[in-house]
Amino acid sequence: MGSWHLGQGRRSWEDEKSALLMGLQQGLTLIDTAEMYGDGLSEELIGDALRDWPSLQPQPFLVSKVLPMNASRKGVLRAFEQSRQRLGVDCIDLYLLHWRGHTPLAETVAAFEELKAEGKIRHWGVSNFDTDDMQELWRVPQGRNCVANQVLYNISSRGIEYELLPWCIEHGVAVMAYCPLGHGELIDEPLLQEIGDRHGVSGTAVALAWAMRSGKVLAIPESGSAEHVRDNASALQLKLTEQDLADINAAWPAPRYKQPLDIL
Repeated sequence: MGSWHLGQGRRSWEDEKSALLMGLQQGLTLIDTAEMYGDGLSEELIGDALRDWPSLQPQPFLVSKVLPMNASRKGVLRAFEQSRQRLGVDCIDLYLLHWRGHTPLAETVAAFEELKAEGKIRHWGVSNFDTDDMQELWRVPQGRNCVANQVLYNISSRGIEYELLPWCIEHGVAVMAYCPLGHGELIDEPLLQEIGDRHGVSGTAVALAWAMRSGKVLAIPESGSAEHVRDNASALQLKLTEQDLADINAAWPAPRYKQPLDIL
């Protein structure tokens, strides 16, 4: 479950909180956030929801991100502590550098490793890193401990398939797809609705199942309403056919050459 716009007044606080709890009940057990989202409000909303989630139930896998302006050693440690307090947890499962800034990667990696050694994070990764960024990271001391790269990926934005996605798969880096429904334009896309009708699901579920079809990509759609969360969860059981995939490929072809990384 993504949370880019949560806690910022688009819907009521209680409605968004209830949607997160419903998602957990539906088996959507990862929640993604960042200090940037609503200047911490997204993390606060998630923390509020977690206080209502039974402690005896499996706890969600939490992902948050540090801004590049806070990516120095001291900045990472300070930003993490603020995120941890807003979320109300002792440990964040996965902590990402939101995008590259001016701080040397080695310094940021050292801070992540310090947090990991202290048991404050379980894993660390990056976001919005293209292949050359990943290759540079691999040359940094302990840079190969990166476990995830979160990038923009959806049916209408397939550039990572040419080079970045294969590189990440080869090197054991999980790919997290943000904006798996585009900028909202895929929600009412006629072809996706047509394919969804074949399976008795929404076009939204089709777009999400497509993004996750390889088993190597995790999609994190927005999760602000209960209706959307139910639609999103239905993608977990959807198996697209060869005909479905062929129809999608005809409308949105796979890349035939290296493209600049899409970033939003």
